[in-house]
Amino acid sequence: MNPIFSFRELQKTAKNTTGNTTEIKVAVLGNHTTNFFVKALENQLKVAGFNPSMFESDYDQIDITLIDGDSDLYKFNPEIIVVFESVLKLKDKFYSIKDTESQSEFHASEQNIIQNRVSNIRANGSDAKIVYFSYELLDDEVYGNLFSKIPHSFYNNLWQLNNSMIEFSRNEPDFYVFDINKYLKGIEEYRDWTALINSDLHYSIDTFAKFSHYLAQFFNAFKGHFKKCLILDLDNTTWGGIIGDDGLENIQVGSLGIGKAFTKLQKWAKLLKERGVILAICSKNTESVAKEPFEKHNEMVLRLDDISIFVANWKNKADNIRYIQEVLNIGFDSMVFLDDNPAEREIVRQSLPGVTVPELPKDPAYYIPYIESLNLFETVSYSANDKDRTSQYQQEAKRKKLISSVTNMDDYLKSLEMEGNISPFNNDDVSRIAQLTQRSNQFNLRTQRYTEKDITEFMNSENHLTYAVKLKDKFGDYGLISVIILEKKNDNSYFIDTWIMSCRVLKRDVEYFALNKIVNDVKDKGINIINGEYLPTPKNKLVEDLLTKLTFENDTEENKYLLNTTNYKSHKNYIENE
Repeated sequence: MNPIFSFRELQKTAKNTTGNTTEIKVAVLGNHTTNFFVKALENQLKVAGFNPSMFESDYDQIDITLIDGDSDLYKFNPEIIVVFESVLKLKDKFYSIKDTESQSEFHASEQNIIQNRVSNIRANGSDAKIVYFSYELLDDEVYGNLFSKIPHSFYNNLWQLNNSMIEFSRNEPDFYVFDINKYLKGIEEYRDWTALINSDLHYSIDTFAKFSHYLAQFFNAFKGHFKKCLILDLDNTTWGGIIGDDGLENIQVGSLGIGKAFTKLQKWAKLLKERGVILAICSKNTESVAKEPFEKHNEMVLRLDDISIFVANWKNKADNIRYIQEVLNIGFDSMVFLDDNPAEREIVRQSLPGVTVPELPKDPAYYIPYIESLNLFETVSYSANDKDRTSQYQQEAKRKKLISSVTNMDDYLKSLEMEGNISPFNNDDVSRIAQLTQRSNQFNLRTQRYTEKDITEFMNSENHLTYAVKLKDKFGDYGLISVIILEKKNDNSYFIDTWIMSCRVLKRDVEYFALNKIVNDVKDKGINIINGEYLPTPKNKLVEDLLTKLTFENDTEENKYLLNTTNYKSHKNYIENE
């Protein structure tokens, strides 16, 4: 959890940052002087663990750069294009309009420009993600608070322009709005007026540094690095007081006094759960006592069915978080732990440095303002399936208990009574499939990130075989848990472009179940060769021997493999076709 550095602090910190291996290519286009912003963003990306390559367009040349298919922008081939326009330039443009009718339509004409820019980017073959700065809500105070009733007011147009940009984003794949107004909050002097006049520098260099901090968080999410689990302590964190001492009637939660602060925290956690973030409890308590408020207190927002894993005992919290991580099978760096006790926070920080442990304020009234300011749960995707995640992990906890009651793995897998479904991609699953490619890091053979548009193209391609794998067992339905894409290379071979699987189903033999189906399909097409490749990343060591386990042989190049289907023997597994 990096602090927000000043511009100069960021420079110093970036100089001492080495060994970054995650490549990222970012282009910045603006209508004002952006070189300090580009430098801040480059340094922030280094601090965030990236090895960035940056492109900066010529001064105030956004449209010429985007229209020209031979421009250096497209030769650079960025992953992300950031468009950052200053509201002051927009204001000058608005003031040059003389008639009120045209002023009233200013927001619509500017929105058309935005849409045309996106169309030009796509027409010139770029599939980069586009991050567009919203416009600073700068009130010129010409109409004061009457602005909402005056369609030719500049301030009115800014509101409408931002709203239309949001609406456009909802229906435009890979177009995202970066809300500049949110990040200008709390900065007393975010504009240096002298620098503006002398250098066309529209924000202070420290303001650029703050923007870069939040952009780097967003880009981390693009790369599949984001927080997936919120772990809550209970006493004086989720409610006020100590349940074991004060009793159910005397804990503080609800609509009175300081109890309101804890209720606000619970409501925030509940909304995260609805978005798909996993909620877990880690408390030093007797389990039956700790569960009582969830079961019996009328003003509790959170209930037991909101919690994926409930751990309450008298063990070390770091050990309990290790248990939670083992059940969830996610990285420690995907976890956030909230605890009011400074000593407990420090133990977890020292024992599990990957876990994010915010320094909660002493006064619970400041819990939510502080936590929200950290922007911990940045995301780039959402699907309806995310709401089912809690029940899926509750089921996983039951499976965890079952495995301790059987004597060997075969007996365990048989006892699960698994049923699998493997089929080509379909329209209903496009969102979830794209999400898996963007989020999966560990069981990910080549770590290719794809958009919904990409997935649709694969689905309709004659040169690709696509597989969506679903699984359920006697405890419940995992849903769509694996994605495999094969590309036809020639008349006798397919190449595994993508093989992803949710870590929730590790050691269930899903990969063997899937490969049996794939080989049968390939053989039916009269093709004998399947080529595979492992592209190592800092997080996917889990699959470095996947292809070897699947009886692929090493090809002539390192990390490349080959399977001849002619002599293939089906792998044993305990998954029945649904």
